[in-house]
Amino acid sequence: MTPKFLARLVAVLTVCLLGTAARPLAAQEFKLVANASLAVDAIDAPTAQKVFLKQVTKVGGASVTPVDQAPAAAVREAFSKKVVGRPVGAVQQYWQQKIFSGGDVPPATKASDKDVLDFVKATPGAIGYVSAAAGTDGVKVLSLK
Repeated sequence: MTPKFLARLVAVLTVCLLGTAARPLAAQEFKLVANASLAVDAIDAPTAQKVFLKQVTKVGGASVTPVDQAPAAAVREAFSKKVVGRPVGAVQQYWQQKIFSGGDVPPATKASDKDVLDFVKATPGAIGYVSAAAGTDGVKVLSLK
């Protein structure tokens, strides 16, 4: 087996295994956050959708790196439905198809708001989302149009 095949296999298995965890029923609202270096203060939902599906790689002329929450997180379900326009399971199927067809891999997944915020702070061009109650010191909160 080639290293590329093994990497894709691991990515698919991770998506499958993480997607089986039970999700809390209560949906949460979220805040879209970006590294402070990103030159935009707002993003429209269609562009955000394309960023998280890796269909666009630049926003405001700058390269962006999306980061997701864990599939079982209520904030991910809310974000996926509102911005991506699909429930988390459908997003996971999208990535499985991409991986098996030799396409891109999904955005990095972080386990908590804190982990997302740490990643976004440390990564120029990073963009993610956190629950509405999360503090956002050190990152830029983007308006979602």
